[in-house]
Amino acid sequence: MENGMKKQQGFGTNGEEPETPTNITIKGILSLLMASIDGEDKKRVISLGMGDPTAYSCFHTTAIAVDAVVDTLRSDKFNGYAPTVGLPQTRKALAEYLSQDLPYKLSPDDVYVTAGCTQAIEVTLSILARPGANILIPRPAFPIYGLCAAFRHIEVRHYDLLPEKGWEVDFKAVEALADYNTVAMVIINPGNPCGNVYSYQHLKEIAETAKRLNIPVIADEVYGHLAFGGKPFVQMGVFGSIVPVFTLGSLSKRWLVPGWRLGWFATNDPNGIFKNPKMVERIKKYCDICGGPATFIQAAVPRIIEQSEEVFFMRTINILKQSSEICCNKIKEIPCLTCPQKPQGSMAVMVKLNLSLLKDISDDIDFCFKLAKEESVIILPGLAVGLKNWVRITFAVEPSSLEEAMARVKSFYQRHSI
Repeated sequence: MENGMKKQQGFGTNGEEPETPTNITIKGILSLLMASIDGEDKKRVISLGMGDPTAYSCFHTTAIAVDAVVDTLRSDKFNGYAPTVGLPQTRKALAEYLSQDLPYKLSPDDVYVTAGCTQAIEVTLSILARPGANILIPRPAFPIYGLCAAFRHIEVRHYDLLPEKGWEVDFKAVEALADYNTVAMVIINPGNPCGNVYSYQHLKEIAETAKRLNIPVIADEVYGHLAFGGKPFVQMGVFGSIVPVFTLGSLSKRWLVPGWRLGWFATNDPNGIFKNPKMVERIKKYCDICGGPATFIQAAVPRIIEQSEEVFFMRTINILKQSSEICCNKIKEIPCLTCPQKPQGSMAVMVKLNLSLLKDISDDIDFCFKLAKEESVIILPGLAVGLKNWVRITFAVEPSSLEEAMARVKSFYQRHSI
C-alpha cells in the first residue's frame, strides 16, 4: 500500500511509530483491503475481517424474530414516529431483559432505545463531554470510541489490556492515566477484538477501581451472552451499586441481526448518581437529535425477547465454539502467527504477528494488504484497533470457509517466510 494512503487513513509509514488511529473505521480499512484484491485472481474472496456473521449461511436469526417484525409491519400500527427515547413497550421489555441477572430491577425509564450500539456510544460520550474532558479506553479496542471522542473533543487515553493475563485490564495503567478531568472508563466484555470474557472477580475489581477514581464505567456488552469458554458472561451492571454503569448493547450479535440497528443505552445506577433531572434531560435531548431505529423494529422487540428459545442461542454458541477451535488450531500451523489467548467469547481473536519470520513484509498493514492481493483473504490489521503488528481474525464463519481461508494464510506465510 502506498505511504500516502497510509497517511490518509491515519496509519504510520514505515519506520514511524504510529499512534492509535482516530480517523479510521473498520469498514473503511476493510473496503481498502477489498479494493486491493486482484480482479484476475480466480479465488473466491473470504473475509475474516468484518464481525457480521450473517454473511455466512450457518448464521441466521430465529424465525420468531422474523415473524415478529413482519407482524408489526403488517399491523399498520407502527408506521409513524416513535418517541425518540424509544417505544414504551420496547423500553419495558429491554429493562426486564437486562434485569434478569441483576441484584436490582431496572425501570423502563433507565433504558433508551438507539440505532444500534454505535449510536449508544455516541449518546454516552455526548452526555459526558465537557471542556478538558478525557476518557479511558482499552488498547486494543473497537475504534468507534476514539472517533466519537474526537468529534466531542474528548481526549482519549489508552490503558493496556494484558494478553498474558487473558486481556485483563492493567489497573496500574488506569490509575496512572486518570485525573480530575476523566469522565469515564470503557470496558468491552465479551471482548472485541480480543475474544476474552471477564470473570466476576475482575469485573468487581474494575468497579472498585472506578469508584476509587470517582468515574463511571461504560460497559460495552454488544456481545453479551456470547460466551463459550470456562467463564460465564456477567453483566457489569451487577456492580451498579458500587459505581454507576452505562450499559450499551444491541440485538445485532446475539440475535444475528446487525442490519436491524436496534440497540440500547441503560443506566445501571441504583444509587441515583446519574439520575438527576438535569442529566436525564440531557440524555433525552441527545436522543431527540439522533432519532432511533425503525418503529416497527422497536415494536417487535418484546415478542423477540419473550419468545426466542434457548436452543437458538445454544446453536450460535456451539458454532462459535467450533469455529474458534478451528481458527486456533490452524493458527498453530502458521509459525508467524501466535494466539496468546484462546477465545472465550464474542466472534474475534487477536493474533500476534512475528515479522522476523517473514521477508518483504514491513508491518501488519503490509501483511494484510499483500494477503488480500495474493490470496483473496481479508483480515483486519491490528493497528486499526490499536495494536501494531497484530491482526484481528473474525471466526464467525462457516467451518469450511474458515479452514480454506486459514489454509491460504498458511500458503501466504510459506511463500513469504525467510
